[in-house]
Amino acid sequence: MTQPPPPPNQPPQQPGFGPPQQPAQPPQQPAQPPAAPGGPDLNKAPEPGYGYPQTPAAPQTPAAPQPPVTPPPAPQGPGYGYPQQPPAAGYGYPGQPQPQPGAYGYPQQPGPYGQPGYAQPGYGYPQPPTMPMQPQPRGGGKKFNAQAAIIVSAVVAIALIVGGGVWYASSSGKDDDKNTTADSGGTSGKDEKNGGSGGTSSGTEEKAPADTGSKVLFQVPAPKVPKGTTSIPTAGSWLTDTVYAKSGIAEIVGYDRAKGTEKWTIELPGPVCEATNRVTEDGKTAIIFKPAMPTKEDPQSCTQLAVIDLAAGKEVWTKTAKSGTMPISFNNVTISGGTVAAGSTSGGAAWEIASGEQLWAPKTSDSCFDSGYGGGEKLVAVRKCGSYDQRQLHIQNIDPKSGKVIAEYKMGEGIEYAAVVSTDPLVVAADVNDSAGDGSGISDFFSIDNKTGKLRTRISAPGEEYAARCDAIYKLEKCTGLAVGGDRLYIATEEHEGGGESYSQTNEVVAFDLATGKQTGQRADAGDGYTITPLRMDGDNVLAYKRPPYDKGGQIVSIDGGTFKQTTLMENPATETVRDVESRMSPEYAEILFSRGALYMSGAYASDFSSASDEKEYLVIAFGTS
Repeated sequence: MTQPPPPPNQPPQQPGFGPPQQPAQPPQQPAQPPAAPGGPDLNKAPEPGYGYPQTPAAPQTPAAPQPPVTPPPAPQGPGYGYPQQPPAAGYGYPGQPQPQPGAYGYPQQPGPYGQPGYAQPGYGYPQPPTMPMQPQPRGGGKKFNAQAAIIVSAVVAIALIVGGGVWYASSSGKDDDKNTTADSGGTSGKDEKNGGSGGTSSGTEEKAPADTGSKVLFQVPAPKVPKGTTSIPTAGSWLTDTVYAKSGIAEIVGYDRAKGTEKWTIELPGPVCEATNRVTEDGKTAIIFKPAMPTKEDPQSCTQLAVIDLAAGKEVWTKTAKSGTMPISFNNVTISGGTVAAGSTSGGAAWEIASGEQLWAPKTSDSCFDSGYGGGEKLVAVRKCGSYDQRQLHIQNIDPKSGKVIAEYKMGEGIEYAAVVSTDPLVVAADVNDSAGDGSGISDFFSIDNKTGKLRTRISAPGEEYAARCDAIYKLEKCTGLAVGGDRLYIATEEHEGGGESYSQTNEVVAFDLATGKQTGQRADAGDGYTITPLRMDGDNVLAYKRPPYDKGGQIVSIDGGTFKQTTLMENPATETVRDVESRMSPEYAEILFSRGALYMSGAYASDFSSASDEKEYLVIAFGTS
C-alpha cells in the first residue's frame, strides 16, 4: 500500500502533519467483524420482504426498437494542465488494476457530482481519461451490453456554451420558501443546513402540490472557458430563502430562486476547486479556490479557503495555512459547530467561521495527518497514521473548537481510504483491499458509535450490486446514490433489466439497519425505464430523483421511511428541448438541489467540449411546480 501523490501542479507538501491535539489512542476495536448478510441479487428480482409485493419474473421477448441516438463528438483532454481530470479507476487508488473496456466504470469518470480530478500527471501517476461523453437518453430495448451501458449511464453533466446571461420562462412559483441545501452526501446539523444523506433534525417539509407537473423556471447558459482551456471546474451550488447560488468561472453568482435574474456576484481571482454543500443558519458556506487563473506555465494550487455570505453576496474572509513552510493545497472542506475545516494529503486546518481565527494546523512533529473531514451535526476527521507502506486510518469524532478527539475507531489493514457518509449517525464507506472493482470507492459501509468509537456493524455492499459512489481519496464527503436517516442507510442498486415487454433498464432503493447491518426488506422500485437515486433525507422520508426514459421527464419522489410508499412531488416536462438539457445532468455527477417544489440541476464543469456544436448547453436548469 502506498500513499497517492498529491494532485499534480501543486507544490510539494510535507507529510506527517495533523491537528495540534493528538490524545492517547483508545484500545483498538475489532476492525473487521463479519459483514452482515443482505444485498440484492441483480440477476433476479430481489427477495420479497416487508412492504414489497411478490412479482413473477418477466418472460424473455424480443427487444423493442430504440429511437436513434447520435453520439456527440469525442471530447478533448484539458489544456494548460488544469486539474480537471480524475484519477484512474477507483478514484485513483494506487495499485488498483485498471478496468478493461466493457467493464463497469470504463471509461474513467470524474469524481461525484462531476467534481474535477487533476491535471496531466507525472511519472507513476494514474493517467486520466479524456472528458466523458455527454449522456444520451435511455429508451426501450433489451439490456445494453456492458460497453454501451457504461457510455450511457456513467457520464458527466458538462456545461458547454459560449456567452452569458440567463434564459428564463414565466413562472408562477413563489419565492417565500424556507429551505435547506440538497446534495448527496453528509449530514444536516443544527447550525448547518443541508440536504445530505444524514437527513434533517426537524419533521418532513416537502409536500406534494395539487399539480405535480413542473415547468422551467430558468436556465443559465454554460460560461465560456478561457482561451486555450478545454475545461474548468464550477463546483458548488447552494440555496437560501431567496437565492440560488452557483459557482461559475472564477465567480459565484446569486440568482433569484424563481426568476433566475442575477442578484449579486462574488468575483474570485481563480476558479473554485471545491465547495462544501453545507450552509449555516445565517447563510454562510465555504469554498476552496486558486489564487489566480491557471496557465500552462503556472497551473496554480488550491491554497485559498474562503467563507462566503450567501445572504449578503459577499466574501467574509479568506485564509491560507502551511504545512511546515509550504502552503497547503486543500482537497476538501466542510463546516460543523461554527468551524470550517479543510483537509489535504499533508494535513488539515480549521478556522472559526465568525472571526476567521485559526483553530489548528498541521504540526511538523506529528506522524499522523488529517486527510479530510465530515461535517454537520458532528465534526469527523479521517486521520492517517503510520508509514506510507503501512497506513492505518483513524475515524475520529472531534471537538470542532479544539480538535480534541472525543471518540475514535481504528480501521483495519487493507483500508487506505475512507469517505464520511454521515456524521450522526456516523457512517463511513471504504473499498477494502480494493475489492469493489467498479471504481465506486465502496465495498463496505461501517456503522460506528460516535460516542464510544466502537463499531456497531459492517455492511457489505458489492460494487456489482449497488450504485453508490464515494471519492474517499480527496473529496471525502462527496458521495452519491445514498442517504442516511432514522438509523438507516438507503442505497440505490445497480441498474438491471426491468420487466414488461420493453426490458428497459431500472433499479431500486433498499434500506439497511445501521444497528444490525441487515436489510429491512423494504424496496422502492424506480419503475420500467426509470432509475432512482436518493438525494437526501426529509425528516424520516427519503427524497429521490428518478432519471427518466427517453420520452419522459424526470421526477422527484418522496419515499416514506416507514411504508416505503412513493409520493410524486414533481414531474418535469417531456418536451424534447427540456429533456435534452435535463438528460445532461446525470445524478452521479451533477449537483442536484430540491426544496419546496423547486429543483435545481447544475454541472460541475464548464468546457469547450461542444464548441463545434450548434446546440445550446447550460450550466443550470431550474424547475418549479405551481
